[in-house]
Amino acid sequence: MPDIACVNGRFGPLADAVVSAEDRGFQFGDGVYEVIRTYHGQPFAIEAHLQRLERSAQALRLSTGHAPAQWISLIHEGLRLSQYPDTKIYLQVTRGQAPRDHPFPHDLAPTTVLTFRELRPFEASTRQVGVNAITVDDIRWGRCDIKSVNLLANVLARQRAKEAGAFEAILVREDLVTEGSVSNVAVVRNGGIQTAPEGNRILSGVTRAIVLEMARKEGLPVSEDFVSRADLFDASEVFLTGTTVEILSVVRVDGRMIGDGRPGAVSRLLSARWNTSVG
Repeated sequence: MPDIACVNGRFGPLADAVVSAEDRGFQFGDGVYEVIRTYHGQPFAIEAHLQRLERSAQALRLSTGHAPAQWISLIHEGLRLSQYPDTKIYLQVTRGQAPRDHPFPHDLAPTTVLTFRELRPFEASTRQVGVNAITVDDIRWGRCDIKSVNLLANVLARQRAKEAGAFEAILVREDLVTEGSVSNVAVVRNGGIQTAPEGNRILSGVTRAIVLEMARKEGLPVSEDFVSRADLFDASEVFLTGTTVEILSVVRVDGRMIGDGRPGAVSRLLSARWNTSVG
């Protein structure tokens, strides 16, 4: 089967999947989502992703529509049907269908959508040389810890990066680095790792948490404190973490070379440990 979708528990080709024009996800961005990847056909860190989906939904007073066991069953059925070597899975929940009005009815059945697409890993050469990034003002709303489908600010930032020939847009608010448009950002300074703390100003990534724990086990100092724009440029290394990027070195920011312009020792070590862990 080609790319597929599951809308409210029913599977079919992704090209045929539809939701109502009255769905509050379409009308208001009134929903949340998660993205899960597989390794060797198995979903990675699925419990952590589902826990975050539930936290995001609770923050919006939204039902996820399925219990964790039901989500897991639907995910495995979608993987069985799609049969990709590795798969990118999106889960999206909206408040459901209702006549357009800002206040929401309390008796709506949520709309649940899963999509299954083939995951194409980064070329090894990209990881070996690293990527470029630009900095962009962080204009997002005040609850970035909620993985909401309201992504317009991220879209505009990533588009600016693309037009600048860069891979990622690193978001900066009040001269402090928050995160990337599609990733978390960490720097290496004085041999230690520094990254923005959890809280309302970032979406704390599942991969971020795993990588920081991995670093601690390697004996690397980890500081969850905001990085200034100046510290970003002066860092010996900058790297991104995320479900699809995994651990990806940034070698130039706004045209300025980071370190010696190559992926550094810390990011190479963590990448090697990551590759071993996912096997």
